[in-house]
Amino acid sequence: MFLTVCLNPTLQKTLCFSSVTPNAVNRTAVHRLDVSGKGINVTRVLTQLGKEAVHLTQLGGDMKPLFLSLCEQDKLAIEWVESNSQIRFCYTLLTEIDGNVTELVEESESVTPETENLLLEKYDAIISNNCISSASCSVPSAHCSLLTANCIIISGTKAAGFSETIIPFMVQKAKEKGMKIILDIKGNDLKECLKYEPDVIKPNMEEFTDTFKTKPTKEMLIDISQKYKCNIILTDGGKKIIAAEQDNYFEIGIEPIKAVNTIGCGDAFTAGLAAALSDGADLITAIQEGKRCGALNAGLLKPGVIQYI
Repeated sequence: MFLTVCLNPTLQKTLCFSSVTPNAVNRTAVHRLDVSGKGINVTRVLTQLGKEAVHLTQLGGDMKPLFLSLCEQDKLAIEWVESNSQIRFCYTLLTEIDGNVTELVEESESVTPETENLLLEKYDAIISNNCISSASCSVPSAHCSLLTANCIIISGTKAAGFSETIIPFMVQKAKEKGMKIILDIKGNDLKECLKYEPDVIKPNMEEFTDTFKTKPTKEMLIDISQKYKCNIILTDGGKKIIAAEQDNYFEIGIEPIKAVNTIGCGDAFTAGLAAALSDGADLITAIQEGKRCGALNAGLLKPGVIQYI
């Protein structure tokens, strides 16, 4: 089973226009609202690939029932703890004439002080194979045996109020139990996790450059891969994928496609990659599956999917 973790839940509003005129009223009849965020997107694609996946997050505020209802509609299994923090909205503006995808992101509210301990308790219960039975579990009781995570995927940023140690601690605990770890994170969270030797790190090119304050070179990526015994995959939108696997370095091309909505493509890639690796694929084959899922996502209006339910 996959456990996906994201500490910054999102409701995603997608608005489609032929074009947008500044300083004017712009109206559209083509719009949608989806439960989203990097971890939800990964979970949704894994589920559509036929994999068992449970998502762990924090929730609070007036939009919590809506968030959970949308998860249920998408057939997503979700574990959560109460944070008393309003769920943020993010907005995607799609303009057909110029093909632009513009993302407007709300910063999160701070979670309450007890949220971190509650979340770590639930995380430990899941990775320790302890059945969780509570109002904050959407996994049917008949399937509690599914709560046996063997691969953890941690994605995205964390909401305000969490400590700098929470994500590295999660990685450390999972690695101590021999679990696979895939990280799609950036900044200090990523750097502090490296010492625990995650199996795969997958920031995009901009995130990697911001994290390490330099553009990656072949020598640098091989050095990091060898030092921390991790595979590195750097995506860069529609440009080539760069990967390092110990002594090996790869550059993999991206075939051009006509995109509808690119939001969630990186998350779909992560899900496809993780699913293929769990099936025993080598890194190159897994990257190809990630590419396939990312391309499918790009062709659909809804973010973080490879097919409509």
